[in-house]
Amino acid sequence: MAPKPPVQAPKSHAKAPKPPVRARRPPAQAAPPAKPGLHPRNRHGGGYDFPKLIAVCPELEPYVRRAPHGGPTIDFADPAAVKALNRALLLEAYGIRGWDLPADALCPPIPGRADYLHHLADLLAEGGPTPRGAAVRALDIGTGASVIYPLLGHQEYGWSFVASDLDGAALASAARILAANPGLEAAIALRRQPDPKAIFRNVVGPDERFDLTLCNPPFHASAREAREAAQTKWRKLGRGAAGTTRNFGGRGAELWCEGGEAGFVRRMIDESVTLAIRVGWFTTLVSSSANLPGLHRALRQAGAVEVRTVPMAQGQKQSRFLAWTFLEPEARAAWSKRWTNS
Repeated sequence: MAPKPPVQAPKSHAKAPKPPVRARRPPAQAAPPAKPGLHPRNRHGGGYDFPKLIAVCPELEPYVRRAPHGGPTIDFADPAAVKALNRALLLEAYGIRGWDLPADALCPPIPGRADYLHHLADLLAEGGPTPRGAAVRALDIGTGASVIYPLLGHQEYGWSFVASDLDGAALASAARILAANPGLEAAIALRRQPDPKAIFRNVVGPDERFDLTLCNPPFHASAREAREAAQTKWRKLGRGAAGTTRNFGGRGAELWCEGGEAGFVRRMIDESVTLAIRVGWFTTLVSSSANLPGLHRALRQAGAVEVRTVPMAQGQKQSRFLAWTFLEPEARAAWSKRWTNS
């Protein structure tokens, strides 16, 4: 079956209200540049309000410097600065406290992660009301130490999550974050995946159903490839070839796996067939557009009823996610009554 055209973002430019900030806001500075291309509901479309972020998270202030446009910014090549910015964003915009990571864990850029979730909400809505509430169940494959997608998805939409990972240390970090925020442990369940070659197997229970799955798959095919990519990135940043640490961190299974991104997603497609009637939409980010033709062929061979490539953008950076379902439109409409009527 030929792939359907990409899902278009809704034209409404309404933004979800931000929680009140108790600290006094510092004097206004030059307006930060907007982030074009983000989803209309993304809280970060207007850029970072550094005075407000510093007011709620003073530890960010030492990392803030003047940008070429005249306003404040940070050095995005500095992992400590990126972590401090994330901590401030999560506290100010989403009310998440106690967010921290092990030194070498993947530190995700918040606006892009939030964008994926907003587009997923549109995918579920299928032109209807935005799905909200705990009746919507999502499965996050490879949640990482940051448990970022469940945090943002629950705080934005009230969804409930199962979050899986191979790494016990990553899950321990995620558990500490959940424990620091009352109510999150009831909404987000952490599960260890014991088999590095399995995706859904060992994680999904025999009678479980999910409205959607999501994933940020490992990109590289080997540890050496990941190191070489990091060195290339550091050279482009003018930091020399000696650096092997990514500015957003990452280790082991977060960065590489056998077959790289294409191999990982193909295994996901193969396993998705066994859950065809128990998952509404399967989705995954796809970093390399060159992988899309082969993945679309694999999905046609697997018998997917509908396949979509949904584009996303943040400034000059282009990204996308792949979505597929084995359910006909009528079955999806009946499925969605579980949460539209709740």
